[in-house]
Amino acid sequence: MNQSNRFEISDDADELNQEIDDTNFPRSNSISNGNASLPELNGHGPNVSTSTTSSAPAGGGTTSFAARRRSSSFRKEESTDDAECSVASIGSGINRAHPVPLRTSSFSGHEKCTFHHDLELDHKPSTREDLLPFMSKSYRMLLSSLGEDPERQGLLKTPERAAKAMLFFTKGYDQSLEEALNGAVFDEDHDEMVVVKDIEMFSMCEHHLVPFYGKVSIGYLPCKKILGLSKLARIVEIFSRRLQVQERLTKQIAVAVTQAVQPAGVAVIIEGVHMCMVMRGVQKINSKTVTSTMLGVFRDDPKTREEFLTLCNNK
Repeated sequence: MNQSNRFEISDDADELNQEIDDTNFPRSNSISNGNASLPELNGHGPNVSTSTTSSAPAGGGTTSFAARRRSSSFRKEESTDDAECSVASIGSGINRAHPVPLRTSSFSGHEKCTFHHDLELDHKPSTREDLLPFMSKSYRMLLSSLGEDPERQGLLKTPERAAKAMLFFTKGYDQSLEEALNGAVFDEDHDEMVVVKDIEMFSMCEHHLVPFYGKVSIGYLPCKKILGLSKLARIVEIFSRRLQVQERLTKQIAVAVTQAVQPAGVAVIIEGVHMCMVMRGVQKINSKTVTSTMLGVFRDDPKTREEFLTLCNNK
């Protein structure tokens, strides 16, 4: 393979990764980016009260926090109020009697804080487990909407169980490629194809919130670097344990392998069964969906692509 193709796959991967990561897959700290990802109640996140004791201006209007922050008197009072007010996590359900100044990244002393936004009430980013009370309440409301009695014995703990299960099904939002690889990239003078096939995959359809599952086969041509074999399975876990569509999942896995070892080419094939086609809609129980992403020499060289497909089809 010539040198130009190696640069082309790198550029291709960077472009794909920027498109996917920036728009579809926020990192775990995005949960604490204000309450953008949560339904708002009266302009604030769930179960959070931000009542103020300051007097309203003439005419019955209320003074916004942004306006109060701009006033010198409010800046002077902030340190006292902040010391007196305890910090509560998002979704903890604690009502506040004290006014709590809202920190922003432009606030003095917090210029380098990456998780400060206008609706945030805590200096520390909340974990996904902090959302369990709010999620449990939502599942309880869902059960009631279905006509069920959430108080009957069989459903008493169902909302909490369902919330914990959903956090597990989507745990990929809390994982990054760097953490999964854990330094398992090795210098090795090997330039022959590496294939790991039939990796089990479970994911959640983002259109209906029902599962789809199947098998993933990954192949790559190393360029002086190889990846620990188990890390390919971990990459599949990172991106499958999110709300997904199979087409995007296939591309994301290929881009991640490219980022990890900068190979001459990457190929990924996924064969999946979608419960949204089996349990509802057309109800076709034997249908399977096959998607593929070919990067670098796997896209440009038919012989390399054919070799990969032959290895994947061999039982």
